[in-house]
Amino acid sequence: MTEKNHASLAIPARDPNEGPALPPRHVEWKRAKIAVVIVLALLAIGAARTVVTDMVHSRSINDRTQQNAQQYVNVVTPTQTDGGGETTLPGTLRGFVESPIYARAAGYLLHWYVDIGAQVKQGQLLADLDTPEIDQELAQAVAQRDQSASSLGLAKSSFQRWQQLRQRDAVSQQELDERQSTYNQDVANLAAADANVKRLRQLESFKRIVAPFAGVVTQRNVDVGDLIDAGSGTSRALFALAQSDPLRVFVQLPQAYAQNVSVGQQVVVTQAELAGQQFHGKITHISGAIDVPTRSLQIEVTLPNPDARLRPGAYVQVAVPSTAHARLMVPGNALLFRAEGPRLAVVDQNGHVHLHKVVIAQDLGQSLEIESGIEEGDKVIINPSDSVADGDHVQIAPQKKQPQAPASGAHATS
Repeated sequence: MTEKNHASLAIPARDPNEGPALPPRHVEWKRAKIAVVIVLALLAIGAARTVVTDMVHSRSINDRTQQNAQQYVNVVTPTQTDGGGETTLPGTLRGFVESPIYARAAGYLLHWYVDIGAQVKQGQLLADLDTPEIDQELAQAVAQRDQSASSLGLAKSSFQRWQQLRQRDAVSQQELDERQSTYNQDVANLAAADANVKRLRQLESFKRIVAPFAGVVTQRNVDVGDLIDAGSGTSRALFALAQSDPLRVFVQLPQAYAQNVSVGQQVVVTQAELAGQQFHGKITHISGAIDVPTRSLQIEVTLPNPDARLRPGAYVQVAVPSTAHARLMVPGNALLFRAEGPRLAVVDQNGHVHLHKVVIAQDLGQSLEIESGIEEGDKVIINPSDSVADGDHVQIAPQKKQPQAPASGAHATS
């Protein structure tokens, strides 16, 4: 504003001695505009930085979320077993001949001569019985036999005399027939008495308990003075006898292996208590039918036992010939149990999971032999989660390298 305008507006003129003059108004506007622009620029930069920071954080969170959501699994490739393997099955050792020894006659035990563990021969005396009732019955039967023999002698002489009288026509034919009938009856009575005496004498011979075959005594259930009942119904066995050389082994073979065995095949028998020792036997009998409740085939193995290291009744393991074709083997911790049956989780080339139905040929504990359901090059998940489902996307975890053992000649340096 000029001084002229100041005067017209009655504004006093500025004294030059009062100090520096104020800048012109257009300069102040220019400065204000610059300040506003700088403030707006600073605000824009701050806003841009905030947006960029948020975008970076958001992307980082998404990446981390996706990484955490990714399921990592460990896989193995099935290995192939050799075709000519063996299947180990439980078996029970039995004596080639085993029999409980019962008394045929009733009485009291007078004496026993062998105890458990004794080796006996066929026909060897095991015990003696006291049978007073049988003795009395035998004496009575002998007396009755003597009576029948005496009656027969009288009837025979009478019949012979009446035959002579009949020839002279001194007696009738009726009387002669009566004498002949009496004679025939006495002959039959004597035969019956002889049979009864033989029966009682044979029954009395059972007072001597003898071994029916050579073997080892495995049980002795009686002592001197015990009352012995005849027969094997409700009475107890006096002794138990078993032939320990050779032995028989009975094995229940699953139906899946029934076609792989035949008579004459060699098998290996082992016992846990005899570590490191193997016993070789031979299949001698095979059942002709599958047992319906167990779906198994019973086989019998004959096993030589000359040194009596194996004992009848023992639990053993029998290695019988296995399947003729090779199978695939996977770890036991790869198996999934589902309502539809056993499954194996296989990862394809795109990382998707497929649950394969498998048929287990043999469970070996830490590993499984698979009959069908997987291929040799499949990637099978080990320790799969119970929640894994068909079609899930997984990431195969890199396998950790096994640390190499230092060379035997290397020395550690400090």
